[in-house]
Amino acid sequence: MNGTTGSSQHLGDKSATRPVPSPALPDRLARRLSWAAATGILTSIAIMIAAAAVRNSWEHPYVVMPPDGMPWSSPLHVSLTLVSAALWTAVVLAAGGVTAGLAAVARGARPSVRLVLGAGLVAVAVLTVLPGAGSNDTLDYAAFGRLVVLGHNPYVMTPDQLRHLGDPVGLATPLTWGKLRTVYGPLATAEQWAAASLGGTSAARIVFWLKLWNALAFLAVALGLDRLLRSDPARRLRAHLLWTVNPLLLWGLVTEGHVDVMAAAAGFLGLAVLRKRGDGDPGALRGLAAGLLVGTAADLKITYVLFGVALAWAARNWMATWFSAAAGAALVLIPSYLWFGPPAARALLSRDGQASIGNFYQTLIGSHQVIVPHLLLLGGLASAAIAVLVLKRLPDGVPDLPAIRPALALSVAWLFMWPYQFPWYDAMPICLLALYPVSRLDWLVLIRLAAGTFALMPGNAGFPAQPVLNAITKAGLYYLAPGVLLAAAAALVWLCVTRRWRMDPPTVIPAVGLRVPA
Repeated sequence: MNGTTGSSQHLGDKSATRPVPSPALPDRLARRLSWAAATGILTSIAIMIAAAAVRNSWEHPYVVMPPDGMPWSSPLHVSLTLVSAALWTAVVLAAGGVTAGLAAVARGARPSVRLVLGAGLVAVAVLTVLPGAGSNDTLDYAAFGRLVVLGHNPYVMTPDQLRHLGDPVGLATPLTWGKLRTVYGPLATAEQWAAASLGGTSAARIVFWLKLWNALAFLAVALGLDRLLRSDPARRLRAHLLWTVNPLLLWGLVTEGHVDVMAAAAGFLGLAVLRKRGDGDPGALRGLAAGLLVGTAADLKITYVLFGVALAWAARNWMATWFSAAAGAALVLIPSYLWFGPPAARALLSRDGQASIGNFYQTLIGSHQVIVPHLLLLGGLASAAIAVLVLKRLPDGVPDLPAIRPALALSVAWLFMWPYQFPWYDAMPICLLALYPVSRLDWLVLIRLAAGTFALMPGNAGFPAQPVLNAITKAGLYYLAPGVLLAAAAALVWLCVTRRWRMDPPTVIPAVGLRVPA
């Protein structure tokens, strides 16, 4: 990336990284790309805002809005056909806008970082006060929280049982996952209980509180990236394009309200805390802080235990740091699981051999099937093998933060190879990738995110009745997304084998970042 700074130390072989580029002045193409990026990103966000505002006119189940206060919605009726076409357009504009923005920055464009960050803050604020749209998961979260408020255990009782009690929140719960108990960690359940306590019997109001905390977590990552990369304008802009103003993430994490963003924020901050000192050893206090935060991430969603594995790997040569990090994680995880008892632990193993729709394993067994023989074994072996390969071949792009590289390697391997995946899971690698230097890995992650988001638009509203749009929906789910995800996995292996990452010099983190006393 042009205009970057940092060490040009040897990493792997010569094909892995590029020499330090000389600063470039933006040319006419860079300016055009900048305008294209701004137009694509802002138009995409505007479409998403409009779709969320009229959520009840096209998505089910219908959610009764509170008579006053947030969330706010519009009574305007819009057809599912129009919304589907608009949201597909938004995905294309989003992917094109982020791509154009990254290309513009690489050619020397330097728009105001404050303006870009401010646009992200405004977009997050507006999407937060609108109803949840694009996914019904937040309604399930609301039901789990309501169960706790009523004195029930969501690891034992299901949303369907809450519905049969005639509870207003239970009646708003979608049928799709109604027979399933919660699969989230105890801290996620506690968060859902807090939202349900504040939201009362209004499912819409409970979802608002859930989205509010998600928005704060999203912004915590944005501000953390801005702080860590403050000495390099080019890399600050790249980070905000990948995270803060990326409409694909704004839709999946803020509009849809998935809990993944809270886990990503806690994990990201935990890995960022583990910074090397002069002698290389981060120290026991940094290890403790990192363990507490990464333990929080895993306690929200268990897949973030991968960050814990990365933390342990990074601290393996410093025993005091290692043990303090382990102690920090244990201080979070053990009491919370003891509180909810064995059912919470059993929820960790509740996934069976079902794959998510649109996964690339469908290309191997038939495009309309979601049950893959020996799926857990197949996905586990594939993920482990690719994790080892990426760990060996991925250059260290952030040497000051030793846990970032193993965390990125493990999360990318899991994201690319595990058969149960949704676009909002991409929060895990993208928050780390934003700290890394520019490389070809950027494009693989963005292409995957765009394909998965397109295939799942507009969400749980059903297939459009219009024949052409119906065909587009099915083609995206059963052919486009699986094909793109398979190609991305193959490309990742190719990058590892050839080491043609085309990576810029390592990111240098300023001496004063996220400070923890040494």
